[in-house]
Amino acid sequence: MSNRSYEPIQSHRVAFIGLGVMGGPMAGHLQRAGHDVCVYNRTATKAAEWAAQYGGRHASTPREAAAGAQIVFACVGNDDDLRAVVLGADGAFAGMQPGAILADHTTASAEVARELHAVAQGLGLHFIDAPVSGGQAGAVNGALTVMCGGDAAPFAAMHPVAMAFSKAVTRVGDSGAGQLAKMVNQICIAGLVQGLSEAVAFGQKAGLDMHQVLEVIGKGAAQSWQLDNRGKTMVDDKFDFGFAVDWMRKDLGLVLDEARRNGAKLPVTALVDQFYADVQTMGGHRWDTSSLIRRLK
Repeated sequence: MSNRSYEPIQSHRVAFIGLGVMGGPMAGHLQRAGHDVCVYNRTATKAAEWAAQYGGRHASTPREAAAGAQIVFACVGNDDDLRAVVLGADGAFAGMQPGAILADHTTASAEVARELHAVAQGLGLHFIDAPVSGGQAGAVNGALTVMCGGDAAPFAAMHPVAMAFSKAVTRVGDSGAGQLAKMVNQICIAGLVQGLSEAVAFGQKAGLDMHQVLEVIGKGAAQSWQLDNRGKTMVDDKFDFGFAVDWMRKDLGLVLDEARRNGAKLPVTALVDQFYADVQTMGGHRWDTSSLIRRLK
């Protein structure tokens, strides 16, 4: 856990559903910021371990976790996982009181965001799609960027609470807009990582000291987060951290599905998606996304 400090806040009763590499630290920041947190995880032992570490409570169902919570946060795997923890007799919606807010940090489709927003409205609840960028390090350090879609009033209510694990929480439009903005984010990353991979591989073939070269070009127009944070580890052939290839392929699948619907042309993104499929074939399912360079060696 990071050593970040927390601004004085009004304490809220909140729930957090999904304690993976992102959700666990995010929920921890909420508890450490002074909120009353109850967590749920599909693997119950992980929820109990989280409660023992952070001092919060844990529940046996999403409904139980959400009971009495003003804001319910979720961070699970995909559309189906999200529906499983939100809908149904044991889902979060069933335990929430009218006026409560569910903020979903899963990277999912814009369609499921709009679907759950509509269901929430029918129940007198609020739903905000709020995918995040910043990876595992961002979650641990409480420095995520959150892009949100949904109604303005519930967004304003959840904003100060979500700042416990974020450096920026921004509403970018109506329901579904948060997920669409995350797709824009992933399109940018896919192209950047492929370009950086080709640059490093080229420089190595040319016999350059690529640690030195990256230091030099990182002060100019080639600078990017990927260069700063992944360039040197790509040179060193290290891929045991960050955002996994399997997750990126899931995200790019959402991007390409949406592009087929809206008519956007994404030739580079489609190509990089296939390059990631090559990395999976090489056994790199859990390697960091910067492992694209291994295709070139």
